Amino acid sequence: MTALLDVESLSKHYPVHQRRLFRARIRSEIRAVHNVSFRIEEGQTLSLVGESGCGKTTTARAILNLVEPTDGIVRFMGEDVVPIFREGDRARVLGIRRSLQYVFQDPWLSLNPRWTIGETLKEPLRVHRPDEPARWNARVEELLEMVGLEPHHAWRYPHEFSGGQRQRVGIARALAVEPKLLILDEPVSSLDVSVRAQILNLLAEIQDRLGVAYLYISHDLSSVRFISSHVAVMYLGKLVEIGAVDEVFTNPRHHYTRALLSAIPVPEPGAAQTRIVLQGEVPSAMRRPTGCPFHPRCAAALPVCAEIEPMLEPPSGGHGIACHNPA
Repeated sequence: MTALLDVESLSKHYPVHQRRLFRARIRSEIRAVHNVSFRIEEGQTLSLVGESGCGKTTTARAILNLVEPTDGIVRFMGEDVVPIFREGDRARVLGIRRSLQYVFQDPWLSLNPRWTIGETLKEPLRVHRPDEPARWNARVEELLEMVGLEPHHAWRYPHEFSGGQRQRVGIARALAVEPKLLILDEPVSSLDVSVRAQILNLLAEIQDRLGVAYLYISHDLSSVRFISSHVAVMYLGKLVEIGAVDEVFTNPRHHYTRALLSAIPVPEPGAAQTRIVLQGEVPSAMRRPTGCPFHPRCAAALPVCAEIEPMLEPPSGGHGIACHNPA
């Protein structure tokens, strides 16, 4: 069965230059994303989780060619989209972007302060449906209703809304051209807890109603468990564990995943909680450790971990790990 999105060995490396008198030379490189592979089926939600700086957002932007990937294959509906973006055929690129839409982390910075909400929601329609201007106003009202806003909100400006309302506008804009997959880049991280719950419930309702798939990026594991069907854990640009969300949360096999899950607050005063505290700091992306990138901080590391980098094993029963000595 063909997956809606099939990412295979995706990498994004940034060269580090050393400046000299007349020219610069490449000294090393930063492997922001390295050899990442996963699949998303129609109507499914896969969450990418990990510490800040591990490569979650770079992975999402490379999929959409907002940053050009260094290597790898991104198949959308069975077609490799990387060469299409590189060739720059406008009609084909727009066809992909209609089906792959992005919801940004900061709803304030992602909205034009000089445009009304109605103008913001009409912009994707102008680009993708220029021959249907008579239907734009009706579509704007439909989108506002879909995300829980009122039709008269179309005449307001972004500064007249709360953070949660602005994020609803961002979601509505992404839905304007009826995409098949939304990339949600930490859509609730800047919102209050009560507003987070509202936005997560809204996303779940939209998925049930439209059947859209999500790539959900977050470091908030509580929201990940609520909204996801599958979860992939990243560390220093690589996937270390992937599987069904209930399986990963109840039976984490990678030691980094276990440490992340132990940090989830328990909503019960006085409840016992065993916290796994990792030693040391995240290594520099310019000076990656040999072997397993997590071994300098892993209490269960073996001598082989410092020499050979473990590969992410094909998921057996929907659960894959990259570890020489799994829990």
